[in-house]
Amino acid sequence: MEESSYRQAYGDLKRHQRLLAGASEKERNRMLQAVALKLETSQGEIRASNEQDIESAHADRVAEPLIRRLVLDEHKLAAVCAGVRQVARLPDPIGAVRERRLLDDNLLLERVSVPIGVIGMIFESRPDALIQIISLALKSGNAIVLKGGHEALNTNRTLVELVRRALEPFEAGSGWIVHLEQREDVKTLLELDTVVDLLIPRGSNAFVRYVMDHTRIPVLGHADGICAMYIDEFAEPDLAVNVALDSKCQYPAACNAVETVLVHRGVAETFLPRFEQALKPYGVTIHGDPATAEIIACVPASEDAWSTEYLDYELAVKIVASMDEAIEHIGRCGSGHTDAIVTEDEARARTFLAAVDSADVFWNASTRFADGFRFGLGAEVGISTGKIHARGPVGLDGLVTDKWILKGSGQVVAAYESGQALFKHRTLPPGGSSILSGDA
Repeated sequence: MEESSYRQAYGDLKRHQRLLAGASEKERNRMLQAVALKLETSQGEIRASNEQDIESAHADRVAEPLIRRLVLDEHKLAAVCAGVRQVARLPDPIGAVRERRLLDDNLLLERVSVPIGVIGMIFESRPDALIQIISLALKSGNAIVLKGGHEALNTNRTLVELVRRALEPFEAGSGWIVHLEQREDVKTLLELDTVVDLLIPRGSNAFVRYVMDHTRIPVLGHADGICAMYIDEFAEPDLAVNVALDSKCQYPAACNAVETVLVHRGVAETFLPRFEQALKPYGVTIHGDPATAEIIACVPASEDAWSTEYLDYELAVKIVASMDEAIEHIGRCGSGHTDAIVTEDEARARTFLAAVDSADVFWNASTRFADGFRFGLGAEVGISTGKIHARGPVGLDGLVTDKWILKGSGQVVAAYESGQALFKHRTLPPGGSSILSGDA
């Protein structure tokens, strides 16, 4: 699509976004329920499109981890629909009063949440992500421009068409959804800084960096998931094996799957043989440092092993002399996504939780919990590894911004500058009546 075509459609897109944002919470929730129902009753269409994409991916010799992400089977679709319904049950993010202050008698100031506007989402070959993104955009009142991976084109096209059909009876409709299908569209999208308010790219570090370097639009980046787990000297061995195994093998193609296991030398001879046995049924390739190789069978780890996102049944294992060494390793080689410690020592756990500078830091729990649905956010548009606006799983709260609203009764600044009037600046509870609702 040419840039001129985008700009010509800009007025309509913003108009549809305003319609969506102006719909009541009840109406937006009804729309979400309609989407979930349409997906559940259209499994045949979805399966046919998805099988076509999978067949093409195999023919094009797409990497196996990407094909696993591409699959939208009955189990994944059920999870997606559950996520849509969970989003419907969440509190309305539009118009929430974040802060309220009485500047003076009859001069009330509120900070309220409002939609960001138009969001551009460029994501990898995960068709289930498309529905998560649409559901969050719908609930938060944002227009969405979608560009999925070309491997999932047929599935994504079917899903968008089903969503459009589900939303036909509603006044807000589906005009707030734009689905891009050509790779060339991405370049044009990056240039639309007067149209798109926020870009959210999901992919490799190189891809996210490319987006940041070629646009003036604010970017909420979600890059590599180089997640590490530190097995402390005070870890309970069976618990450590179970948690590490789930983190790697429950779904290795996910960005929150663990890629590096750091083992304290004090427990290495106990933990590593048990861990090796637990990994064997999955055929996991272990890239180990020399100290690990003295205890279990592994291939020698290259220097790149510690900064590789395998997304497969591969894992880097390193023995460390201390927790400080583990923390330093994570800071040097990790991606700031999700990291974890396994230990029974509470003081050491709290030190690790405070010192590791990642979006998600866990104690005695699988890294696979780093997910919007599992966090109770309903769904996510991605996991932000940046530190501005939103961090970690980005759900509804990450798709709204703030607006300051002031209600007066004829006050003028001159009176306060001259001393005829004085500010009270009294902080009020954020709940209760609000200006937007007409009750304040």
